Amino acid sequence: MNFLAHAVLAGDDPALIVGGVVGDWIKGPLPGALPADLARGVALHRAIDGFAETHPAFRASRARVSPARRRYAGVLVDIFYDHLLARDWAEHRDDALAAYCARVYRDIAGRLDDLPEPAHEALRRMADEDWLRSYAGIDGIADVLRRMSRRARQPNPLAGGEAEFVAEAAGFAADFREWLGDARGFVAGWREKGV
Repeated sequence: MNFLAHAVLAGDDPALIVGGVVGDWIKGPLPGALPADLARGVALHRAIDGFAETHPAFRASRARVSPARRRYAGVLVDIFYDHLLARDWAEHRDDALAAYCARVYRDIAGRLDDLPEPAHEALRRMADEDWLRSYAGIDGIADVLRRMSRRARQPNPLAGGEAEFVAEAAGFAADFREWLGDARGFVAGWREKGV
């Protein structure tokens, strides 16, 4: 669910960016029905997810989530990390957040026909509603969590989950800085291996 972080970690390669953003909609073995360049982006998305699950800072962030929402801690931390990336954008990138997000939406629109039909509507809404940039504010992540809560099949405590972030904002921010630096190193190694 951390679309912005996946896009940023993908670097400047449009196919890796698109594959990184759509990774949560792609199931099964790769390349599947995807072109090879997009499948590589999805593979990077999956590798980053695996890296995150075992990283001590990501685990520390999950442990910061209250017991009432702990079952959804991974999802919440993904959203919180996108919030921190967008909120503190100038610390991480030289370009403007609005310009970067517009580029990601253009990259996705240019490859929409190569992506699974079930993802099209959500990807269009992502651009129309400017999801990536909206993560910069607490209201934006609150909206994301409300939408996710309504889409889930089972009752869940995602709505209102932004309170978890507010209660431990400094801790989440410290975890994120540690994780992001290590994630950049992980992605550099992944690229060197030519996966």
